[in-house]
Amino acid sequence: MRQGKIAAAMIASALCSAACAHDGSSGHAAASPAHTGGIKTEPTASVLAPFDIIHAKIKTKGNVAIFHMAVSGKAGASKPNATGKFEGSDVFSYVWPTTIDSYEVGFEKGAGILALAVTSHPDFDDTPLFDENGDNDAGNDGGLWHMHWVVLGPDKKCGEGALKVQDIAPGTSPRLPKTWPGVPILLDSPGWQPSMSDNTVEVRVPFDDISVVNKSTFDGVTAGLRINASAHAPLLCVTDVFKVSSGDLSLPGIPNR
Repeated sequence: MRQGKIAAAMIASALCSAACAHDGSSGHAAASPAHTGGIKTEPTASVLAPFDIIHAKIKTKGNVAIFHMAVSGKAGASKPNATGKFEGSDVFSYVWPTTIDSYEVGFEKGAGILALAVTSHPDFDDTPLFDENGDNDAGNDGGLWHMHWVVLGPDKKCGEGALKVQDIAPGTSPRLPKTWPGVPILLDSPGWQPSMSDNTVEVRVPFDDISVVNKSTFDGVTAGLRINASAHAPLLCVTDVFKVSSGDLSLPGIPNR
C-alpha cells in the first residue's frame, strides 16, 4: 500500500490547493438512503447542484467494477458552453481518482494517478472508435457524457499546486491501451458508457483481474479542465475543482464498503 499512500499524498497536495467555491444554485437535495456505503457528504450550497457530490463508491460484481456517484441536483444537467475551437475549450467531469496502478488499464507502470472520468466537452471529440449519438459520424460526440481513463500528475504550468492529464513527450513511445484515441496525453477511450439517471452517475468497467480494484482506494471529485490556449504541453489542465467527496483528497474510499 506504500504506492497508494504516495498517490494519495500527491493528489491531495495538487488538487486541494486548486479547489474553489462556486455560486450556489437551486435544486439541492439531501442524501438518499439508497446510497449506502462508500463516501458520503452533506450537500454544499456553494457548489452547483449537478456537481455537488453527496455520495461516491465503487463496488464489484464478478469481474466488473461499478463506479457510482450521486449529486444533490440532476447529474449531467450542466455542460460546458461551446467555444467553436479546440484551444482554450472547457471540459466538465465526474472523476474517481484511485490507487489502481496505471499499468492495469494499459499504460506504463507508475505513470501517475489513475482516475476514471466521465466528461463532456462540445468543442472536440476524443472517442474516435465510437459513435455515441448514432448519426454515423464518430467525430461529433464530445458534448455527450462519455468515459475515459486518465493519468494525472502535478504541473506548475497549470497553476500552483494544480494537476494535468500527463502529456506524452515528443519522440517517446510509452505503453498505451489499444483504445488510446491518438491524442498526446495519457488518456484512454475504451467505450464503457456512463449511465445517468436523476442524481446518479454510474460506469460499469470489466477487469481481467478484479483484485486490483478490490485492493485499491478511491475518492470522488467533480471538476473543470481546460485545453491549453496554445494547444501545447501541458495540453489538458485541471483548472477548477468543484467538490471533493472526502474534503481533503485522502482517497479514503474502499471498494465494496
